[in-house]
Amino acid sequence: MTPRMVNAATISGKPRQVAGSSSSLSRSRVDFATLGRAPMRLGIGTRRITSRDLQIVEASEELLEAEIPEPEGVAQDVSLIRGFNATIPSADKGRSRRRQTRNVDAPRMGLKKLGMSARGLMVDEEEHEGESVASEEDVVMVGRPEPRGRNLRPKKKGRQSLSAGKVIGTDELKRQTHEIKRDKENLHVRKSLIEGEIKEISHKIQTLDNLRAKLQEDLLKLQEDELELDDELEGVKERLDIEESRSRPPKARTQQPHVAQSSRRRKGPAFLPSEHDELPPGVAFMSLTGHNGPITALDFSEPYGTLVTASQEEFAPKVWDLLSGEEIGRLKGHRSTVKCIQVEDHVCLTGGEDGSVRLWDLRRVDEDEDWDKESEIVSLSEIAEEEEVDEFGGRTKAKTNGSIRQGESEAGSVSEKEGPCVRVLEGHSKAVTALYFEDDCLVTGASDKTMRQWDLTTGQCVMTMDILWAISHPPTAGPGLFPGAAAAAGTFAVPTPPYADGTWDMYQDFVGAVQFWGYALMSGSGDGAVRMWDMRTGQPHRTLFGHTGPVTSLQFDELHAVTGSLDKSIRIWDLRTGGIFETLKYDHAVTGLQFDTRKVVAAAGENGLKVYNRTSMQHSTLITNGHTRPVQKLRYMDKYMVSGGRDSIVKVWAL
Repeated sequence: MTPRMVNAATISGKPRQVAGSSSSLSRSRVDFATLGRAPMRLGIGTRRITSRDLQIVEASEELLEAEIPEPEGVAQDVSLIRGFNATIPSADKGRSRRRQTRNVDAPRMGLKKLGMSARGLMVDEEEHEGESVASEEDVVMVGRPEPRGRNLRPKKKGRQSLSAGKVIGTDELKRQTHEIKRDKENLHVRKSLIEGEIKEISHKIQTLDNLRAKLQEDLLKLQEDELELDDELEGVKERLDIEESRSRPPKARTQQPHVAQSSRRRKGPAFLPSEHDELPPGVAFMSLTGHNGPITALDFSEPYGTLVTASQEEFAPKVWDLLSGEEIGRLKGHRSTVKCIQVEDHVCLTGGEDGSVRLWDLRRVDEDEDWDKESEIVSLSEIAEEEEVDEFGGRTKAKTNGSIRQGESEAGSVSEKEGPCVRVLEGHSKAVTALYFEDDCLVTGASDKTMRQWDLTTGQCVMTMDILWAISHPPTAGPGLFPGAAAAAGTFAVPTPPYADGTWDMYQDFVGAVQFWGYALMSGSGDGAVRMWDMRTGQPHRTLFGHTGPVTSLQFDELHAVTGSLDKSIRIWDLRTGGIFETLKYDHAVTGLQFDTRKVVAAAGENGLKVYNRTSMQHSTLITNGHTRPVQKLRYMDKYMVSGGRDSIVKVWAL
C-alpha cells in the first residue's frame, strides 16, 4: 500500500496554505504523538487546527524492510506480506490485463442465433447482427470499426489470428514478462502455503493417531484389569469352597485329605507377598543351579513355596525351597530319568522312564536326613518277581496287573526307615511321559501308547485307554496322521527340529500331555492329533486335527484348548465348534506352554520365553537375566513363573 500524503487542505473549496510554511512543517515532522488527541491551537489566528491540516508521516519503507518473524511449521519460506499479496484477488489482475491486450475483434459468428434457431425460436437477425461473441469488457478493439447502417450488412470475413491487427511494443512485452514472473512467484507462494497447511494437518492427524493409540492401550489395560478381577473372583470362590469343605463334619469329608485339588485350571491370581510387587517385571530374579543335564520336568506348589525339578542325567528329582532358593532334599526311588511332575500343596506325583509313577509326601523330605547319600528306598515292586510266603507257608506270585504290588503296605512301600515316597503305581510297560491328577483321580500317558486312569485312594488302575485303537477307529473323519508318524506298534521316535542353538533330540514321548476336567479328558499324542475322551467309557468322542507334528503340551478351560507341537506352532481351539480359533507360529519347536484369560507363555526352542498377550495380540520375549540355552519347561501362577532350560539351570521370574 502507498501511504497517502496530505500536503494541503481545502477549506470551503478554496486551497489555502497550512500554518507556517510547508518546508518548515516537513522539517519539524509534527505527528499525533506530539500533538495528542485533543484539538490544539498553534497560535495561527483563531482557527482550530485539525488532523486534516497536518502532514501525516508513515514509516512505510522502514516497515517493509523490517524483519518479520515467520510462523512455525506453516510456509516457513514465505513472509506474511508476500503471502498476503499473493493471495488477494488483485494478484490475478495482471493475467486479466494481458488477456485483454491480446484479444482481437472476433468475427461475428452468430453463435447465439444458431443456438436459438436450433431450438426453434425466431430471432431478429438485425437486432443481434452487430454483436460479437466476446463481451465488451473482455475485448479490446484494435483498429477502426466497420461502418454499419440500418440496411447495410457488414461484409463477412474470416477469423483473424490473435496477433492480427496488433502491434505490442517492447515496453509492454517487458512489462508482461515481469508480470508473468510475478504470477509464477505468486503461484509458488500459494503452493507453499497449501503445502504448509497440509503438513500441519498431517501433524495433527499424527498427533490424533498417537492419542488414539494411547487410548486404545488404556482400554486394553482396563480390559486386562477386568479379566484379572474375574480371575481373582474365581480364586476367592475356590478358597471359599476349600474353607467350607474343611468346616464340614469329619464324616462328610473325603477319605483322602492329603491329595489337593489341581491348580492347572486355577484362574484366580495367587495371593503373593508384597515383596513380589517391588520386583521389576519380566526379569529372572533367582537362579537355581545344581542339575547336571537339561531340565525335563518341574512344578511348584505356590509362589515362594516348594519346587520339584528333574533333569535328564539324574534319576532323583530335587526339592527346593523357593523362599530361600536352597535345595532341601531329593526324591529317590526312580531307576531312570523323570519325565513328568505335578505338585499340589504337599503332594507330588512323578512319572519316569522306568514306567512307574510315584506318590510323594513333600512334608517328609526334610525328615530324610541322609537324602544326599546313596541309600535307596526299597519297594516291594522291585522284588515283585520273587515268590512270597503266605500265612499257610505256601508260595504265591505277586500280581502285576496295573496296580500296587500285592503285599505292599498301606503306605505303599517298605523301607529301612520311613521316607517321602508314599506309593508306587506300576502298569505301563514303557516310559511315563505325562500325568495329571485332581482329587483322588490320576491319568497317566506313556510311550506304550496307552493312557491309564488310577484311583489314588486304593492305587488301583481303573481303566486303560488305547491310543492305537483310537487311531484305527476315528470318531470323525479327519486328514489323518502327519507324514512319518509312527502310529504302529513299536518304538516311537522322531527328530526334533533344531533348537536356536543348533542342538536337537530324538523325541520319544508318544503321549505329550494329558488333562481332564470332570469326565472330560484331553490328550495330545505323537500322531499330531488332539483327542477328547469320555472317562466314563474310555472312548474318544472327538479328534482335533491340525498339527503336523507330535503334540508336546496342552491345556484347556471351559471355552478354549491350547496345544503346542514340534511343528513350531501353538494352536488355540474353540471347544464349542472344534475349529482352530488362532494359530501362533514360531521359529522352533514348542516344548511347553501355559495360558490363562490374559496371556499364553511358551517355551519355543529359544533362550527367551515367548509371551503372547491375548487382549492386545502382541508378542514379547522374556530374556533379562534368563537362560543361556533354550528353555524346555515352564510353570507359572499369576505373575510368578519358574522355567527350566537346556543349560541345566532353573530360573524364577516376575511376570
